[in-house]
Amino acid sequence: MCCKGPCIKRMETLLQQLTHGNALFLILVLGLGGSFQAGFHITGLSSPSPYIQRFINSSWHDRYEEPPQPQTVTMIWSLIVSMFAVGGLLGAVSVKFISGLLGRKKAVICNSFITVLAAGFMLASKNVNSFEMIIVARFLFGYSAGLGMNTHLIYLGEISPRKTRGIVTLTSATFTSLGKVSGQMFGLTEILGREDTWNILLCVPALFSFVQIVVLPFFPETPRYLLIEKGDDKACKKALQSLWGQGDYQQEMDEMLTEQAAIEAAPPVSLLQLLRDRTVRWQLITISTIYCCNQLSGMSTVSTFSYDIFLEAGIPKKKIRYITLGLGVAEILTSLTCGLLIELTGRRPLLFGGYGVMSACWIFVTVTLNLKDSSYWVPYITVSLMVVFIMFFCGGPGGATPTLNSELFIQSNRMASLVLTGLQRWFMFAMMGLVFPFLIDALSSYLFLLFACVCMLGSLYTFFLLPETKGKTLLEISEEFKAITVCGKSFAEETRTETRL
Repeated sequence: MCCKGPCIKRMETLLQQLTHGNALFLILVLGLGGSFQAGFHITGLSSPSPYIQRFINSSWHDRYEEPPQPQTVTMIWSLIVSMFAVGGLLGAVSVKFISGLLGRKKAVICNSFITVLAAGFMLASKNVNSFEMIIVARFLFGYSAGLGMNTHLIYLGEISPRKTRGIVTLTSATFTSLGKVSGQMFGLTEILGREDTWNILLCVPALFSFVQIVVLPFFPETPRYLLIEKGDDKACKKALQSLWGQGDYQQEMDEMLTEQAAIEAAPPVSLLQLLRDRTVRWQLITISTIYCCNQLSGMSTVSTFSYDIFLEAGIPKKKIRYITLGLGVAEILTSLTCGLLIELTGRRPLLFGGYGVMSACWIFVTVTLNLKDSSYWVPYITVSLMVVFIMFFCGGPGGATPTLNSELFIQSNRMASLVLTGLQRWFMFAMMGLVFPFLIDALSSYLFLLFACVCMLGSLYTFFLLPETKGKTLLEISEEFKAITVCGKSFAEETRTETRL
């Protein structure tokens, strides 16, 4: 009872703060125009995939008066899938420049215009019979998603007081999961998952971007940007009062200035400087390995190509969209419960245990796919294994990985590490989108054994080399990484040797 009291009291205080001003409405507007978009486009392409491939066939035939080769259709389809990630990569790289040049609010509004432009290309593609316009639209949607996810996080972090910053910024992940479920729900045949409406389905997020363009000008710029970048303390105070209700807020403003002074004393390092720093070499290897394992574990493939996977498994076409919607619901429920598990078990067990179960799931999926014709119920075993896989990913590596950036790197290194992981995430997503259609044609069900090997690598690495970070200071975590030795040597010893020389 004594441990529940403070949590309930804290939630009541947060709700009071959110409802005293306009913060709750702004969080909703930012979420639907931000990370929601990325989540929607990750899953939204799965349902109309057979219709788009038929459109590629008919468009090619009308233009050249002959049917395209199967490899040509696969290549064009791969480009449509992967262009989203290519755009996302460029969007993530440009966020610092654009948000600094335009300010946070104008950057979000301009990003929404890009989404609306992409929707125009997508809607027109069907009328002009051009699959090239779909590729352009997917690239623009990806750029908007990559830029939007980061500006969304920056905006959330800079509008909230320090005590509520963690909870407010976590809403970004919630909107991503909500976007994924929405992509699956709108993809149902009863809504927009039909051959005559697939281009409208892929434009649904643009409606929220249009709302953002209309509504966001009435909200203030972020208080931190007004105080630190513009030096306008009156506008900063007015923005805080507009968002969180009437109050003095001098303490919050002083904290912003103190935080800024600390950053100036230890300025953020560049990505190249971080890569050259041997004192954080094990941290870099660890975060890179975990992010690569996450992207190559098969989770992004399940989200994007779930229709093709379940069709391969022998599930009737009419049932696939309902099953993928169920997977989305399982994902969002598991994501919500992961916040409770992570402080009870720690990060390390969630990582190596999650990867281990995920590896076993892919091995059994390979078996059930090869036995799919033996009985009518075997394909549903495959579906059950997919549900288990998603639950252990979202409740394990998917939920624990985002906390590692703030626990493995000090403030001055954190931005560079975020850039590195962002580059990895979008690059791997683009690679899987481009390569997966060819791999599943070449390897069929045995492709999932590759995912099983990646998951096993993640489990072994985190079990043997990742220190537990729960309840430890950055200094204690750093010392544990320095103690890691391979073949009797560590990076810390090499650094000391170079210093003596």
